[in-house]
Amino acid sequence: MNHVTARIASTGTYLPERIRTTAETEKQLRSQNPTVKLATGLIHRLTGVESVHLRPDGWQTSDLAVAAARTALEHSPGPIDLIIFSSASQDLIEPATSHIVAAKLEIDCPVMDVKNACNSVLNGMQVGAALIATGQYRRVLIASGETPSLGVRWDLDSHQQFIRSFPGYTMSDGGAAVILEAVELDPADDAPAGILDSLFVAASKNWSVGTLSIGGSMNPRNAELSYFDIDGAALQQAFLDLGPQPVHDILDRNGLTWDDIDLVAIHQVALPYLPAVFERLGVVEDKTVITVADHGNLASVTLPLQLEVARATGQVKPGSLVLMIGLAGGISLGLMLVRL
Repeated sequence: MNHVTARIASTGTYLPERIRTTAETEKQLRSQNPTVKLATGLIHRLTGVESVHLRPDGWQTSDLAVAAARTALEHSPGPIDLIIFSSASQDLIEPATSHIVAAKLEIDCPVMDVKNACNSVLNGMQVGAALIATGQYRRVLIASGETPSLGVRWDLDSHQQFIRSFPGYTMSDGGAAVILEAVELDPADDAPAGILDSLFVAASKNWSVGTLSIGGSMNPRNAELSYFDIDGAALQQAFLDLGPQPVHDILDRNGLTWDDIDLVAIHQVALPYLPAVFERLGVVEDKTVITVADHGNLASVTLPLQLEVARATGQVKPGSLVLMIGLAGGISLGLMLVRL
């Protein structure tokens, strides 16, 4: 009897046309905070980000997810058995945003939300693949809408507050969707398509390094805590401290080397951080797609976007091996090995 696994049937992304350049960000910060000295060009020099995307006026997180989902459904039409909304952002605390996504798509099926900061889509794929493998569903839609622009602090009371708010100025709005569908593994096929393996680790002692504190039981209504508060240097060090072993493990247990991998889709926070991350994890730079410079930090939308860019440029095609590397606040590392 053949085993069932999940394959990526299609993807979709949505990047809003409206953008804010880093130069515009810096100009606005200087204008609104004349007593806080901000060096010209500082954000660009430290992050390499040219611009970020901003959601259209009146759009909610769910609208971004729906726009991306419609593209994915156009590429792979057919019934959807489960919708998983997977994002760091959300429309409301209650109900689950997946209900709102399903209603806007006019799809009648079970739904759930999966949240794990920038690893949300990767964890949504993990859950969807597991449910497909156990036979509960045949086609699962994972949809994300990210609206981190809402957590950007514009009014500053000190340079220290600017430093703690700094990562938010490079965060970008967008939507992404992945459709997973069941496929039977043929024992005679030595290069099957599908999600071949995954590995997730967390160092949760670092949860307080980066927070957006409003809305939960700790701070249900304090508007002052509705902005990102992140120690960027500590966050980078926490990721580096995870070390390269999980990456080596997933390659080794699948009998692979970097030569076998066609694309490394890796979460990107800032351009200058990448060489150190690549070196620490052993990632080969020419097998990556750099998205952070032109699009900013898209949170959980990042990996699906890189996959789409690689397809459009011919870097990957059916049969290509992709290693997806997610890095998320909390902190966590997610690895997923996929053959297209």
